[in-house]
Amino acid sequence: MKVLSFEENQILFGADSTEGIVAVEPAGEGSMRVFLRGRGRLEFYDEPFTPFLLLEDETLLQGFKRGFQVQPLCSTNDYRVLALFETWGDCTKARAYLKKKTGQTASSPQAPYLFFSDPVYQYLLISGKTLFKGMSFADLHRLALDIETATAPGYGFSNPLREEDRILSIALADNHGNSEVLFASEYEEREMLEALGSWISSLDPDVVEGHNLFNFDLDYIVTRARRHGVRLAWGRDGSEPRVRRSRFNVAERVLDFTRMDIFGRHVVDTMFLLQYYDLAARELDSYALKPAAKHFGVAAPARKYIEPEEIQWYYEHDPESLKQYNLDDVRETLALSELLAYPFFLQARIFPFSYQNIFVRGNATKINALFLREYLRQRASVPKPGEAQAFAGGYTEVFHYGVVEPVISCDVASLYPSILLTYNLTPSKDSLDVFLPLLRNLRDFRFEAKKLAQQAADQHEGDYYQALQQTFKILINSFYGYLGTRLHHFSDPHLAGKVTAHGREIIGRMTDWLRHHCAEPIEIDTDGIYFMPPSEVKTEEDAKELVERLSQSLPAGIEVEMAGMYRAMFSYKKKNYALLDEQGNVVIRGSALRSRGMEKYLREFLSRMIRLLLEGKGEEVYPLFDLYLGRIERHEMGISWLAKTETLTESLESYQTKVGAKKRTPAATYELALASGRPYRAGDQISYYVTGKKKQLRVYENCKFISDYDPDQPDDNVAYYQNKLNNLLKKFQEFLP
Repeated sequence: MKVLSFEENQILFGADSTEGIVAVEPAGEGSMRVFLRGRGRLEFYDEPFTPFLLLEDETLLQGFKRGFQVQPLCSTNDYRVLALFETWGDCTKARAYLKKKTGQTASSPQAPYLFFSDPVYQYLLISGKTLFKGMSFADLHRLALDIETATAPGYGFSNPLREEDRILSIALADNHGNSEVLFASEYEEREMLEALGSWISSLDPDVVEGHNLFNFDLDYIVTRARRHGVRLAWGRDGSEPRVRRSRFNVAERVLDFTRMDIFGRHVVDTMFLLQYYDLAARELDSYALKPAAKHFGVAAPARKYIEPEEIQWYYEHDPESLKQYNLDDVRETLALSELLAYPFFLQARIFPFSYQNIFVRGNATKINALFLREYLRQRASVPKPGEAQAFAGGYTEVFHYGVVEPVISCDVASLYPSILLTYNLTPSKDSLDVFLPLLRNLRDFRFEAKKLAQQAADQHEGDYYQALQQTFKILINSFYGYLGTRLHHFSDPHLAGKVTAHGREIIGRMTDWLRHHCAEPIEIDTDGIYFMPPSEVKTEEDAKELVERLSQSLPAGIEVEMAGMYRAMFSYKKKNYALLDEQGNVVIRGSALRSRGMEKYLREFLSRMIRLLLEGKGEEVYPLFDLYLGRIERHEMGISWLAKTETLTESLESYQTKVGAKKRTPAATYELALASGRPYRAGDQISYYVTGKKKQLRVYENCKFISDYDPDQPDDNVAYYQNKLNNLLKKFQEFLP
């Protein structure tokens, strides 16, 4: 495979060209253990590590009794001194000393010192090394695991703290063709856990994967291992995993999870990959494994499906089917990772983070790390983060509501990065002038990778370049987002405001041009426009020609691309719309039109109603509505279509305290958990449905566990569920004939 020019770019890929690094871990106070895959086998060596922190002034460490060296840094930013220590312990003691002396914690953005608490991050920053250089994704040894568990009678979900609940099956499969199922009829639970450790040790994977791995499988395994006194020696040095609660953000969502760190290995949860994917695609109805495998076409034709409540029955009566079901889970996990993890693998070749941390670090943090690494390489001073400043955002507007047809979508290619490059806008604190040259290089590299993807001789090579150009696209678009953040050293909210002002002006010019040429804008969303074309535009080629003329009317460096042509568009409100393409596929965007918080029957009705509107069959919505009303009336809907499943986010004790102090309102899930007398805890899920006769009632006083539902004596609240359907229909009444 061709070595591209960007792989030699030291700012982007780091100055150290060592290939084959698969993991880095602390090995003693003053060294790092570097694991490499070379000549088909795993090797490692220990390398000296010099921990560091940055200071405004070297006098800050006067009186500190441990040995250290200081180096003055060039340029005039705030942190002008680099302090180097012989051991990690000395560095952390210096942090404690500075905290006491200055009264500022290391996490304070205005502290007169800068300390990074992750030694691996420090090592990669100052050494210029990154993981996976010279490796293909197939070179990475990946092992997927999945467990099936028993659930005590009366409970909806398995809980490892309950003595009766236990692991029934553990499936393992790797990308080298190895697979195994450890089954409870053949092992005691203690023996299963010990055998799992032996398999991990013998296969020696670089990555352990699973679906909902952190918040279920690993948490469950660790809890049961503690019960049996089993030592999980999964590390490459024979150490046990380090487990702690953590969190990270995917756009506006904050995800809490039980993090596990295994010495010399990385842990990847494919549920996180799905959420990252859906951030842009917005097309997944569920982040569960089975629906995702079907969505991406990786589910085997003969794939075995077993409902959660049937696990115990299959264990007792058809164990071979349960084993196959468990194996299918891990194989689908490997397949999803193969599809979705590649861009993160490539990012690990760029950023100074472990592969595991690449998944939980935001794009702004990654961009910041590139700046820090280059400034440290050039021994240049680093600025403090700026103060948060408000600035106007992008231009969003809706001009037409309801169904319009036909529709063309166009957008400015990388609008904000293009503005930065076209107008030579650079952050005020970037004294080394790293920002714009790196952004320009990334843009050029992306074009090169896109071209090579189209010219690739085989699928493997094409997939590589396609993933690479997508990675570069994400980075390019993150540069603007970085400017507007706080807590990052080279951000510049004032400049971010100038960029959005240019963006609004450009989109305004595009809108005026379209109207002047007899096109009618429907919706504007920051960098793109949906519009009805003039009558002479009949074909896709006509549409492309129109968009090309629009692009030529804008300043050099600002390019408009046609994003799609659609039979119809349903415009509901800002950032909430649906599109019907020429092949009859419907794409729905926006939480108001596809909220996962809705009961399934409401989601399905809404989806079918939108399709009817787009197809010009609005009169058929009323018979559909009557059909759903009748099915609810006759209890034909199926309780799973009516029920909700929610997760307990705090302990029952905490909930009761807050309700008693009137700091929160009562909730059905907690009231059911309390009334059950069972030891539910935060993280447990509860599925429930609403009972009673009235359409308006307090749900927390009229609800039952879904497991208590008796289809022979149905007690679901017909009036309540019909009323919710009626209220949903009313929201769209103005769009119906």
